[in-house]
Amino acid sequence: MKRLTEEKITHLHGAGGAVMEKLLLEHILPKFSLRRAGPIGLDELDDGAVVDLPPGKLVVTTDSHVVKPLFFPGGDIGKLAVTGTVNDLVVMGARPLALTLALVVEEGFPIADLEKILASAASVLSELGVPLVTGDTKVMGKGELDGLIINTTGIGIAENPVSDGGLRVGDYLVVTGPVGDHGMAILAARNELPVETPIQSDVAPLWPALERALATGGITAMKDPTRGGLAAALNEMARKSRVGIEVWEEKIPVRPEVQGLCELLGFSPYELACEGRAVIGVAPEKLEEVLAALRAHPLTAEAQVIGQAIPEYPGKVILRTAVGGRRFLEMPIGDPVPRIC
Repeated sequence: MKRLTEEKITHLHGAGGAVMEKLLLEHILPKFSLRRAGPIGLDELDDGAVVDLPPGKLVVTTDSHVVKPLFFPGGDIGKLAVTGTVNDLVVMGARPLALTLALVVEEGFPIADLEKILASAASVLSELGVPLVTGDTKVMGKGELDGLIINTTGIGIAENPVSDGGLRVGDYLVVTGPVGDHGMAILAARNELPVETPIQSDVAPLWPALERALATGGITAMKDPTRGGLAAALNEMARKSRVGIEVWEEKIPVRPEVQGLCELLGFSPYELACEGRAVIGVAPEKLEEVLAALRAHPLTAEAQVIGQAIPEYPGKVILRTAVGGRRFLEMPIGDPVPRIC
């Protein structure tokens, strides 16, 4: 009989019987070293998990991940799934406490690839000290699904939750690193670029980098610039905060190779997704303290002030160009690269 790792997913792997149990016990659960946040966790394979909650406000987020291809420069759907959910918690000011993970797998999907993807997800959670406490597995027929969908739900604890609508006039806007890397890396992985490029996705969990910055008390708003990139994040923050935002083009960090490819392809780097960046509103009196905290961590060492909240044009974003002109930076109609997360 072939080893399970040499086989492919069949409908029996999602049917709740002995075959599914073997998949869970031998090839899914062992990937995750942290499997509980209370008396009932992943090992029990119960209908849910019980989580011990520390003091603070509970923050909950959920996300489904359909990135194509499943493996890309700098990551894969497993790393992306847990990172994206962790980062959604972090930009709300929450310390990640526990995650759930649900798989919807196409019949015929290689189990070896599934193991690689789950090992990647587990590596991120282990690095953060965050347990996976419960999950689910379903199988769909061949051709009914494009390989794999992962849904993750995260819970976190925040002493002082942060929203993306908390900007005040005078607050500075900070981006934690170069924008557009993830979107361009996905294009490269799809062989949709006219040249070869070493660009890697920026996918990375932000909690280790932002924990100290949050502790300063100077962060007034946060957003992760995923679908729609920096342009979408800034427009959402302006609209919800009911302020205008002016950003300074020469201050927005974009890698030269990303900028060059955008010019070649007709894309704006400000509309390409990031998966390891945050856009942060900072009170003026706390700016230097927040920047020092960010730049002390390798992931956010390139943090840059890119603009300021202004009373004019509430709900709009104004881009001051490198040549001194001003124009609206519009909300994108949609992300120019579909299925980037």
